[in-house]
Amino acid sequence: MEQNYNNYLILDKFNVPRETFSELDEFKDLIIEKNKEINLISRKTVSDLRKRHIVDCAQVIDLIDINSKICTDIGSGAGLPGVVASIMLKGKKIDMKMNLYEKSYHKSSFLRSVSKKLKLNNEIFQEDIFEKKNLVSGSILARAFKPLPVILDLVEKNFEKYTNLIVFMGKNGKQLLKEAFKKWEFEYKERKSLTSDDSFLLNIKNIKKK
Repeated sequence: MEQNYNNYLILDKFNVPRETFSELDEFKDLIIEKNKEINLISRKTVSDLRKRHIVDCAQVIDLIDINSKICTDIGSGAGLPGVVASIMLKGKKIDMKMNLYEKSYHKSSFLRSVSKKLKLNNEIFQEDIFEKKNLVSGSILARAFKPLPVILDLVEKNFEKYTNLIVFMGKNGKQLLKEAFKKWEFEYKERKSLTSDDSFLLNIKNIKKK
């Protein structure tokens, strides 16, 4: 456990117990095992899964609106970031349901399995979120999902109410942000990623089309 814990020291600032790091590592192992059967994540990133995916997703925890009862991951895939965020919320004893949207039957089944195994307050929707209307959420999470303008359009059209949108941005993020302002207005705060010098997180509110 000590070796695993040391890998998570960067998350100490978020005030979660060691048991949370243990659950994050259990989730990591479940992804690795299932990835042998279906393509949950790129096999190129499996060797660095803890930092590149688990820790990267966990850093979102202090941006989530804890005054809301629902958080939504709009394209969950392997549960990154939704399941990781749910584990962090559980560790901090924050009572919040995580809605996970994932079209794939196999990935949705995996999400249900891990949510049950780790006793997480998750609800999995095997649906295309672009076809859903009048959605309500606190925070909305988006990681490796769609380009920023597409995400903004989805939130503006399909969510009746939400608190904030949190988007993980990669090395082309600055350019995508610049392009987004051509058609959109929104308030945002930018925060450097804990795991990559080329990445950052956007905390977005009040999205409006120009």
